[in-house]
Amino acid sequence: MVYSLAASTLTVAAPLGCASSTAEGIESTVAGRRRPSDVLVTGTDEEMLVLEITTANKVVVRLPRVEVGQGVTTAVAMMIAEELDARLVDVDIPLAEARTKGNQYTGGSNSVSSLYGPARQLAAMARAKLVTAAAKRWHVPARSLRTRDTRVIAPDGRSATFGSLTASAAGIQRPSVSSRPKPASRHRVIGRPTTRIDARDIVTGKATYAGDLTVAGAKPTVVARPPTLGGTVVSVDDRAARVMPGVHAVVKVAGGVAVVADSFHHAFKARDALRITWAPGPLASLSDAEIRSRLRAAVPRLGPAPRGSAQTEGEFEFAFVSHAPMEVLTAVADVRAGRAEIWFSSQTPMDARDSIAAAVGLPASKVRVHVMRGGGSFGRRLNYDAAIEAALISKAARRPVKLMWSRADDFRHGRMRPASHHRIRASHARGRVVAFAHSMASVSEAFPESGATAQGGVTRAVAGAANPLPSDSGLYNFGRLSGDSGSVELAIPLGAWRSVDSGTMRTAEEIVVDEVARSLGRDPVAFRRTTLRNKAVKAVLEKVATTGHWGRPLPAGQAQGVAVHEEYGSCVACLVEINATDPKNPRVTRVVVAADVGTAVNPRGLEAQLMGTVIDGISTVLQAGLHIDQGAVRESSYADFHYARQRHAPLHFEAHLIPSRREPGGAGELGVPAAAGAVANAYARATGTKPRRFPLTF
Repeated sequence: MVYSLAASTLTVAAPLGCASSTAEGIESTVAGRRRPSDVLVTGTDEEMLVLEITTANKVVVRLPRVEVGQGVTTAVAMMIAEELDARLVDVDIPLAEARTKGNQYTGGSNSVSSLYGPARQLAAMARAKLVTAAAKRWHVPARSLRTRDTRVIAPDGRSATFGSLTASAAGIQRPSVSSRPKPASRHRVIGRPTTRIDARDIVTGKATYAGDLTVAGAKPTVVARPPTLGGTVVSVDDRAARVMPGVHAVVKVAGGVAVVADSFHHAFKARDALRITWAPGPLASLSDAEIRSRLRAAVPRLGPAPRGSAQTEGEFEFAFVSHAPMEVLTAVADVRAGRAEIWFSSQTPMDARDSIAAAVGLPASKVRVHVMRGGGSFGRRLNYDAAIEAALISKAARRPVKLMWSRADDFRHGRMRPASHHRIRASHARGRVVAFAHSMASVSEAFPESGATAQGGVTRAVAGAANPLPSDSGLYNFGRLSGDSGSVELAIPLGAWRSVDSGTMRTAEEIVVDEVARSLGRDPVAFRRTTLRNKAVKAVLEKVATTGHWGRPLPAGQAQGVAVHEEYGSCVACLVEINATDPKNPRVTRVVVAADVGTAVNPRGLEAQLMGTVIDGISTVLQAGLHIDQGAVRESSYADFHYARQRHAPLHFEAHLIPSRREPGGAGELGVPAAAGAVANAYARATGTKPRRFPLTF
């Protein structure tokens, strides 16, 4: 359902996820002169998506998601422009600040799929009202009018901008024309490759991030942090720092000692002048080798294999991985006696507001969170540790602050993908797989107050799902599926990393699928063709095999690899060619990806997402990971966290999108497991080895 809100301009709202034909308690508050930000919708459990047509002929939709480079603002603008017949440049998609009700979660690759229906319904209703208003003004049948370029056009050539009609359209209760969204056959914007609406702003520096903000009185702030994870301050001598030029305050916080100064240069210089005695963190005696040993011991045993079957088995290790977004964590905080205001990029702004309120001792209603665009995330901005820290520093310093975590801060004390260990066994008999078992253990987060010991935590097995595969039936027709999971609790800050569990679990499984094919004397693509359950997955596999010329002869030390994945209502296949003539310095030379995500709202954006997931797969399989040395993260910058650079990117990349008219599925995280699996399989075939530890350089 779409609701009209009481306003002096055309303002309509749609609840996200509302399956009912009615909604109770819809209210709007209108105070003074109308602005898009004046629209306030309360009274339902559903999140409201609100559209307003302004008198300046702008279409404004405050997006209850965050833009972190994935292009969601462009996709939503395209949905709105499609149904309104508006020019894309006339559609403005600002980010909504934290709300009091609903769901503002950005994650799980669900933004486009969750917004597709409501956004189109919203715009279609607005269009119907605008057309009806124009028909009344001109005394012509509404069905004789058409819309184009943010205008309503009459048969005789008269036209009116949406903005000039917005006030009269606001009073229309029952439109004279259909308010249903267009069928896919009439789409002219959706499905057309489109440059991002914010592309020029990004490349010219006009786009505003938290670090660009100028908030009255907010001073640059940095924190001196312990050398080990979870280390604490024993004593601090800040006399030299306090008298340095530009220094305003030195504040002790839970994570270390903060310096507030006139510039980040002054802040960093003063931070380095602090003399701090640190107590080591709870993992000070722990390093990678012992963590791997604990994980291996925590993996539940696999059950008995079927009688009379042969086994293909493998154990796989995956290292910790940093999110490493290009924009470092930055938050501006202004905490006063009775209120707080925070600016930062957040995928979970409502949860962040509540946690900040609790941390500074204010009611949530007194905390305002402004959601800023983010320069990358990959899951990092699901957590809001920097925002809480900024709020606490602001409260202690009694002034607004602009806190920036350095790159080293986030590598050494920020969130990371947990390390994990996997044990997989495929049982085959009479040329087919009759059972597939996958048990795993990963590091789970535990701090001293929740039971971790000073020696680095306790190990315990935790019963997992009976089947750890991404779908209940399994991707392949592999007979009986089984699995279990365990965990090792360590005082390590962890966070969801792009594709979460699938990035490791499915990578390991796709490696085993290749090894099963080899054991059975089958070609890896041919074997998958005969065992995949889903026709759509078979189709994307066929696409990469055909367009990527699977099986073409390559020189010694070079090979192809392939992998598939299905999740988020979408599926993908990836074919990789690698040059491993020097096995210690392999180079992915060619990548072909095919994806079926339903309707691709912006094919250009989707291709960019797939390209990004390929870089993730190349990085985490070949060379990017974090080491733990005596309770400290060894890596501190891109210089030693070896994420793929331009010189590691494929020389050739192509993406194929399977045409579809079904509603969009998820795509942002979809490609990581297939890309990682394909890179690993290509390396194995090129070198004649069985890779088991990732990245390969560990």
